[in-house]
Amino acid sequence: MPSPAFEISPENLKSYLVSRGLIRPKDELLVRELGGGVSNIVLLAEGSGPNKSNHRWVVKQSLDKLRVEDDWRSERERIYREAEAIQSLRDVLGRRSLPQIIDTDRRNYAYVMTAAPQGSKVWKESLLAGQVDLEIGRKAGELLAMLMSAAHNHPNLREQFKDRTVFDELRIDPYYRTTAARHPELKAAYEQLIADSWGIRTALVHGDYSPKNMLVKDGNIFLIDFEVVHWGDPAFDSGFLLNHLFLKALHQPGFAELYFQTARRFWQALMAGIESHRRPDLEKMTLRHLGGLMLARIDGKSPVEYIRDEETKERARRLARNILLDPPESLDEAISLAVSKIQTSGVF
Repeated sequence: MPSPAFEISPENLKSYLVSRGLIRPKDELLVRELGGGVSNIVLLAEGSGPNKSNHRWVVKQSLDKLRVEDDWRSERERIYREAEAIQSLRDVLGRRSLPQIIDTDRRNYAYVMTAAPQGSKVWKESLLAGQVDLEIGRKAGELLAMLMSAAHNHPNLREQFKDRTVFDELRIDPYYRTTAARHPELKAAYEQLIADSWGIRTALVHGDYSPKNMLVKDGNIFLIDFEVVHWGDPAFDSGFLLNHLFLKALHQPGFAELYFQTARRFWQALMAGIESHRRPDLEKMTLRHLGGLMLARIDGKSPVEYIRDEETKERARRLARNILLDPPESLDEAISLAVSKIQTSGVF
């Protein structure tokens, strides 16, 4: 078996899968590295396994030190919680929406899962290419509503995912605390946002509800990357998704109206899928997270890679500050504020 310091790679993946009893030495295997973000090694394995059955698997291994310029670390055991979350939620969100766990390796911080259906496209890539399907926005809202409501029929999820250590390590600290340190004038606002959000524990939270983690085929979303899953503030997820749509609107003003229409469609579906008494509080916190996250994705430890010019960054900073310090009353008001920033820049 591999040693505790073993690191999975395209070169050794076949022998690793053989050692796990998942394929035979004589089986052919095509291996390709996937974009696993900054916190994991992610490989796609395609070939023929035992009994001559074809398979497409994704092998994922967590890293201790993340691949960013700053010193950013997280406990590697998060990989096991992610596998557990996927297993627990397949019946909640639908088996078509989540992978199936094939194997979990507790010695090497890795697991094997089924890949998204062949031909799936990462939603982020489609959005950046200007291929904006409003129905996917609606599906994202419906799926998130199902996640937020999961506890009603599965009360065990609250106890199973009560620990928020990894969420703090991979989201709160590198996003909010780091950004607050780099913008001292916003320190109090970020501290209040952290405190208020930390005190909310009403739903299961994905923690990375982003277009990059949604693979789309035939109008269906295949959701991945549950490594910061926890029981906490559901507005973080809705704010996270909206944040990506707002940043893309600033980045590509020519598609801004489509991105904002997608945001509205997402929000309408989310509101329709949750209880009416939860809607006002969710909207208020969502918009606060929207402001905090927009600035964090410009000046935190994990800035979005597609916004590179200083003019767009400054425009995002100004919008984020406005939303964070004086949160809008509604999503429509936040969109209007964003549109005014884009129009003022003369590129809309």
